[in-house]
Amino acid sequence: MDSLETIKENIKEPQTNYDIHSLIQKRWSPRSFSDKTISEEQLFELFEAARWAASANNEQPWQYVYAFKNSTGFGQLWDCLLPGNRPWAKSAAVLMVAIQRKTFKKNGKLNPWASHDLGMANAQLLLQAAHRDIYGHMMAGFDKEKVNALLSLEKDSAPVCIMALGYLGSADRLVEPYKTRELSPRNRLSIQEFTTVL
Repeated sequence: MDSLETIKENIKEPQTNYDIHSLIQKRWSPRSFSDKTISEEQLFELFEAARWAASANNEQPWQYVYAFKNSTGFGQLWDCLLPGNRPWAKSAAVLMVAIQRKTFKKNGKLNPWASHDLGMANAQLLLQAAHRDIYGHMMAGFDKEKVNALLSLEKDSAPVCIMALGYLGSADRLVEPYKTRELSPRNRLSIQEFTTVL
């Protein structure tokens, strides 16, 4: 197990220009996870946070399929990842697919806000995770057809990302180029680069 002191060194503190909530500052996407497990009760607490996310017409167009490390399901989800994500994702405590339902339940019509609403649920899940010192790394690098086949998804459902969840581990656990990425500073566009005043 990694010592608490070693793990704390790996938490990337962002250099913010304005005062934002500590949970938002704390959330980042590591690749190194410790051997500590996540219980089903802890995971359901994160799902409870996702449950209360805002959504168009309160449709809640999201579904999560998850598997714990060392289970058959974990291996099946890991096998859906692209090669660039496999070396580090194998150490996560949980792998989970976030799925959007593309149509409204009430009338079957296309829901153009489904991916936005799933993103809201994911954000709340990750902030609740940060509150409990659990970290998540969302991945777009996976084979969607494999996931569709594995989960027998209906036509109106689509996997959006696979998430690795776990407690923070030391960057020394990682091989390159992942170790360097783990230790590199966090950066973001300036506010001026993504906002416009009318």
